[in-house]
Amino acid sequence: MNQMGWLAWIVIGGAAGLLGSLVMGTRLGLVMDIIVGIIGAFIGGYLFHLVGEPGVTGFNWWSLLVAVVGAVVLLGLLRLVGR
Repeated sequence: MNQMGWLAWIVIGGAAGLLGSLVMGTRLGLVMDIIVGIIGAFIGGYLFHLVGEPGVTGFNWWSLLVAVVGAVVLLGLLRLVGR
């Protein structure tokens, strides 16, 4: 789990999932927001790594931004597949 413990992943994941849901205009609920945010952190970290930027670096604002970007990408992909 890198530098962050499981509780930090849940907090960052919940915040990122909630913000991603607000950006995309979806309502998923707390548990799904946390899941989307955690998966979004991995997706965002991968995408940021592709362009030469650091991904999730710990419990900080940068990691939240990376996770939100990943959550928005994930929700966009889910919306495309759902159609």
